[in-house]
Amino acid sequence: MNYQQEHDITCPYCGETINILIDYSDEIQEYIEDCQVCCRPISFQVQFSSQSAQISARQENE
Repeated sequence: MNYQQEHDITCPYCGETINILIDYSDEIQEYIEDCQVCCRPISFQVQFSSQSAQISARQENE
C-alpha cells in the first residue's frame, strides 16, 4: 500500500509555512527538498510510530 499524506511545516530559513507530501511506506526517511517560498534546501528527517509522523526540518548544513 502506498499511503501519502500532506503536512505543513515551517521553513527553517524564511519562516513561512509550506506544505510537504510524506510517504508512509518507509519507517525512516531522510531527504532534501527546496522551500516552495525561498527555494533554499531543507533537510528533512521523518520517523513514524503507530500512524503518526515526526518530521524534523532543518537547514541543509545544520
